[in-house]
Amino acid sequence: MADTIFDPAARAALLARIDGLEATAPAHWGKFTAPRMVSHLISAVRMALGEEPCKNRPSFLSSRVVRYLVIHVLPFPKGAPTAREMLSRAPEPWPLDIAALKALIERAAANGRDGAWAPHPAFGAISGHDWGVLIHKHVNHHLTQFGA
Repeated sequence: MADTIFDPAARAALLARIDGLEATAPAHWGKFTAPRMVSHLISAVRMALGEEPCKNRPSFLSSRVVRYLVIHVLPFPKGAPTAREMLSRAPEPWPLDIAALKALIERAAANGRDGAWAPHPAFGAISGHDWGVLIHKHVNHHLTQFGA
C-alpha cells in the first residue's frame, strides 16, 4: 500500500524530513533551488485544498487506469511537467515557508479522505484517498531531490 498523508506515522516521517531540509541544499536533479521547491509544494497543497486556483488541463493522465498507475504504482518521474500556477509563488523567508508547508500538510491530512478536494489539473476529479497518496508522493519526491 502506498504511503499517504492520512497515515500519522508516514506523515510524521515526512514532516521530520522537511525539518531536516536546508535552504542551501543542492538539488540532485532539476532546476529548483530548495526555497523554490518548498514554495512549489506550498502551492501544490493549497491547490489540492481548493485554496489556489489551477486551470484544468485534461490529458491522457485523466484515464482511470493511467491515473491509478501514476498515483499508486509508478515512481514519480524526474523532470515531470507541472502546472504553471504551481511555479508562480515567490519563496518567503525559509522558516516561514517551512512552517507553512508543514501546516498545509497537517490541514490536508485533517481534511480527510472524505473531505472536499479540488480537481487535479491533469488527473481531473480524484478521491481524497488519491489526494492523500499523491501529496505524500509529491512531497517525498521533492525531498529526495534535495537529499532530505
